[in-house]
Amino acid sequence: MTHRHPMTDTPSLDDAQFKPVDPQSLVPTSHSTHPPRILILYGSMRERSYSRLSAEEGARILVKLGAEVKFYNPAGLPLVDDGVDASHPKVDELRQLVTWCEGMVWSSPERHGAMTGVMKSQIDWIPLSFGGVRPTQGKTLAVMQVSGGSQSFNTVNQLRILGRWMRLLTIPNQSSIAKAWDEFDEDGRMRPSPFYNRLVDVMEELYRFTLLTRDIKHVLLDRYSERVESHAELSKRVRQPKTG
Repeated sequence: MTHRHPMTDTPSLDDAQFKPVDPQSLVPTSHSTHPPRILILYGSMRERSYSRLSAEEGARILVKLGAEVKFYNPAGLPLVDDGVDASHPKVDELRQLVTWCEGMVWSSPERHGAMTGVMKSQIDWIPLSFGGVRPTQGKTLAVMQVSGGSQSFNTVNQLRILGRWMRLLTIPNQSSIAKAWDEFDEDGRMRPSPFYNRLVDVMEELYRFTLLTRDIKHVLLDRYSERVESHAELSKRVRQPKTG
């Protein structure tokens, strides 16, 4: 008979660094009173950019809900690894906005079955660590895409992978607008449709998730693995022999 260990047997666990979850820790002791700060990135620089137009429709909903919204214009942003460092004004502007925000919307066209290079360049310039701080970790994210043809989810799926990689809290809902050229009037406003209704759903959800999580990020991001690593580094420094 195969010997079964009891479910409470955890010999590999560092009990000193393991912390049971206190439900009360997920209730903020104080609530932020400022409007949720949302940054919007879009993936096309065309004059009539449907990814930008759909993002603008989303921004109107967010503002109506009570958010403060800022856009980043990718025009002039250099390619990553093109002999340009982070001191470039457009890179610095992007990084300052990412640091400022509490949530983001990424809106990209689908081109050749994927997000555009314009969209990916913006994300590539966002660092995982900036001045000792992870500027995206624990912030909320909504993903959107527009297509010239039938509905697709390639781009939003790719954006979700990037959001997870950057430790963003990507909301469950998403927007994918098919035949985008037929969904906007001559003034660039989106017509009433199921696509528009879904876009409103996404913005409502982003707003709610941002309110729910922004004051408890420190709890949501408290990781066992990082506590173990931090303790090991501290112990190593303490054990170093003093010189002089």
